[in-house]
Amino acid sequence: MRILVVNPNTTRHMTDKIGAAARRVASPGTEILAVNPKEGPAAIEGYYDEAMCVPGLLEIIRGTVDFDAVVIACFDDTGLDAARCLTDRPVIGIGEAAYHMASMLSNRFSVVTTLARSVPALEHNLTRYGLAARCARVRASDVPVLELERPGSDACGRISAEVGRAIAEDRAEAIVLGCAGMADFAASLSAEHGLPVIDGVVAAVALCEAMVRLNLQTSRRGGYAPPVAARDETRAAAT
Repeated sequence: MRILVVNPNTTRHMTDKIGAAARRVASPGTEILAVNPKEGPAAIEGYYDEAMCVPGLLEIIRGTVDFDAVVIACFDDTGLDAARCLTDRPVIGIGEAAYHMASMLSNRFSVVTTLARSVPALEHNLTRYGLAARCARVRASDVPVLELERPGSDACGRISAEVGRAIAEDRAEAIVLGCAGMADFAASLSAEHGLPVIDGVVAAVALCEAMVRLNLQTSRRGGYAPPVAARDETRAAAT
């Protein structure tokens, strides 16, 4: 099995960290291909950055032939619906994966993300996925995305403090880490605070493996039907 893990931003070090997290949870025989676009924003911190990185994300998926599933490794689930139009193979966003796993492990969970400007997009997604009622609160730690990559940063300590506030103030029973760059922190935060702390990267990889083993595919009917240009290219190739 080969899973394409796409970090939609252009920060290679973050892509490498995401790939390492994915490989730690992947089953023997599962190959992880972690990639990022060559052009676009270095970090995704709000609606504008999301829009700017979608073309590069879709180009990677369009140009990669040999994969069984795709993980979109941005917690905003950037370009998720558009990506599902390009392939019938499973495409999983790390935000959606983490939210669903948290809802099956707890009655109520809180999300700890990076900056306040990212909160509305995550709240919007929770409503779309029908999980807003299960989420106590989306919290900003005020840690910029690229701060997660800086050696010697106190990012983990600041995120831990926000987790503590979520437990005390939100009565959260589980925590979802709201950025792919936080993948390294999940295990230590779970041990420190004594509750499930869910990283979307590993959640998405596990779901991809399950879907591939069950031979499940993205529907080609309705909203995820291939775009007209893709249908025309398929017909031309067949003739």
